[in-house]
Amino acid sequence: MINNIISESLKKAISYSDYRALVTDLVDNESTTGNDKSEAMANYTMLNNKRMKRWDKTVKVSDELKAKIENYNKKITWLVITESWCGDAAHIMPVINKLAELSDYIDYKIVLRDENEALMNQFLTNGGKSIPKLIMIDHTTNSVVNTFGPRPAAATKMVSDYKLEHGNITPEFKEDLQHWYNKDKGQSTLNDLVHLLA
Repeated sequence: MINNIISESLKKAISYSDYRALVTDLVDNESTTGNDKSEAMANYTMLNNKRMKRWDKTVKVSDELKAKIENYNKKITWLVITESWCGDAAHIMPVINKLAELSDYIDYKIVLRDENEALMNQFLTNGGKSIPKLIMIDHTTNSVVNTFGPRPAAATKMVSDYKLEHGNITPEFKEDLQHWYNKDKGQSTLNDLVHLLA
């Protein structure tokens, strides 16, 4: 059942460069991916396009992590569920791309959440459709080896601690989270992803 859902989604999946072209095109047309085409969502997409442009240029992978990636030799697909308006995704997807580019064994593919509901429902986070969600699929067995997301472990802890203390996420906290991503420069995501390959 789950293998069928994954196979169907993979047929619709696009590469990271196609995804970046799609987002740029949406910005030019003041639009967004997803079911909610509101002005607010279109504005998030515009903001996220700027973030991704910046991370595409500035994310650095340490020599230690490069060596680990280059030594990895099992063929896998990293299938990521996302939407262009998602703030976390804007910080994470360019980082995933940096790692995937370092290995001939990692095939990085992207699908949109609202167009792949059956897939999303298989990979909920605490019952919610949180994105981005990376599904690691073994090429030989077509089975799910691991998952990552919607945030690196350090950011996930920040979010759960805040929710525990305040009940829910506030706009102020979302801003703090953006600052955290900017200071972290993708390093927590890089470490978490390389750890999944061990």
